Amino acid sequence: MLSSVHHSLPSSHELPYSDDTPVDNEDQNLLPNLLLLLLTELWSDRLDWYFGADMAIYHTTGASPFVPIVPDGFLSLGVARRKEGQSRRSYVLWEEQEIAPVFVLEMVSQTPGDEYSKKLEAYAKLGVLYYLVYNPEFWQRDRHQPFELYKLEAGLYRLQTGEPYWMAEVGLGIGRYQGMVGGIEREILTWYDAAGRRYLSAAEREYQRAERLEAFLRSQGIDPDRLLEDS
Repeated sequence: MLSSVHHSLPSSHELPYSDDTPVDNEDQNLLPNLLLLLLTELWSDRLDWYFGADMAIYHTTGASPFVPIVPDGFLSLGVARRKEGQSRRSYVLWEEQEIAPVFVLEMVSQTPGDEYSKKLEAYAKLGVLYYLVYNPEFWQRDRHQPFELYKLEAGLYRLQTGEPYWMAEVGLGIGRYQGMVGGIEREILTWYDAAGRRYLSAAEREYQRAERLEAFLRSQGIDPDRLLEDS
């Protein structure tokens, strides 16, 4: 029965890849993509995950399978990094063994988007285990906290405490930190390990190694700047 229902559903090639709604601010593009870029480094040896940014999720738990929900970011486990060797245009649950995202990110913008009501109910119905609402600018307006992580328990979302928060089922923690992006200091969402340590990007790890090397050379009475001049 299930296969016949799926057979009547449209394929990903027949569906729009987004809802054509422009993002409200640059952070809605930047922050999810920073999470994606770091994850490609952390899980470079894994092919069983997919992270989508501003991508339509098509499902059959809403009013119509032709109407997607489009989070700012989402992570699915147990699916191929590239679907049949190609990039996804959208995430279509009936083409993904009905594997719903395990983590979804919604960023609140100047225009309220029902993140605390309709979207929360939709993601619960979809079976998304962790739902993060990130609201650094308008949390007082909305009478919520800037960072709220919900976990699905018995079909209902329960607000979790602690940050960074360790998502054991995902194998990652999620939280905020003050960092530099393009020479500008800002608050950034990022991944953490089980001990609450922030995962560093490859560029940050290389910078730390260079700093340690420079400190060692100076401790040996060697001026690293002079070495560079001589070379």
